[in-house]
Amino acid sequence: MTTNLSRRGFLAVSAAASLTPALAAKNLPVGLELFSVRDELAKDLTGTVTAVAKMGYKVVEFYAPYFSWTLDQAKDVRKLMDDLGIRCLSTHNGPAAFTGNGIVKAMDLNKMLGAKYIVMASAGRVEGPDGWKKVADTLTAANEKFRAADLHAGYHNHKPEFVPADGKRPMDTLAAGTPKDVMLQFDVGTCLEAGQDPIAWINANPGRINSLHLKDWAPGPDKGYKVLFGEGEAPWKKIFDAAEKVGGVEYYLIEQEGSRFTPFETAEKCLATYKLVHG
Repeated sequence: MTTNLSRRGFLAVSAAASLTPALAAKNLPVGLELFSVRDELAKDLTGTVTAVAKMGYKVVEFYAPYFSWTLDQAKDVRKLMDDLGIRCLSTHNGPAAFTGNGIVKAMDLNKMLGAKYIVMASAGRVEGPDGWKKVADTLTAANEKFRAADLHAGYHNHKPEFVPADGKRPMDTLAAGTPKDVMLQFDVGTCLEAGQDPIAWINANPGRINSLHLKDWAPGPDKGYKVLFGEGEAPWKKIFDAAEKVGGVEYYLIEQEGSRFTPFETAEKCLATYKLVHG
């Protein structure tokens, strides 16, 4: 096989290829963790999801109450999302979704919604390193079953997982004790509150930070998680750079636990700032 590609042409193609990852990163979808608008969602799911889509969000993440849905309800929600042109790429779940019959239900609901990741939102109360090893074992066992449906388990961190206990951070135990296709969904704000380096964490776990919760944090009685995205201590540009070059991020999720604005106003402001900061 022969080619007439000139040296100049080869260099041009190579340069374009080197730019592709950066250009692709610009098109990463940004979504809203619907816990941010939980009261509104509980009152009017259709209206809330519609409002979020109209703001410009491309992804939504449903949290624990979705697990009570029937398959018909999940089908209706999927149609709503399809009509709005948005997706659900992951859900937040309690431990029940990772054991027994809960595994089958989680798989059925998430396949209907079009999700890829079934995320453990919290492990509940865990005692010591051995307890965290058991959580890792639970995630690993569930992930083996999820794979059959082209789904994967995930874990969403909180502050305690980044606080060293007996000389080791629980998140390190979870990362080491689970296969590489278990997503480490990174909640940035809780890592900051624990006094840890978010960029170091991403770099230490290449390809596993498939989504990030873009929650900011700042010290102070009236701040904490109530500061809007971009108002806290997170070095967002460096975080985005690490997530896109090393972490394997597939999508971002804004999460807000409350602010000085209404939930919908907060979601709009956070998205506007994201577009300015990320580009």
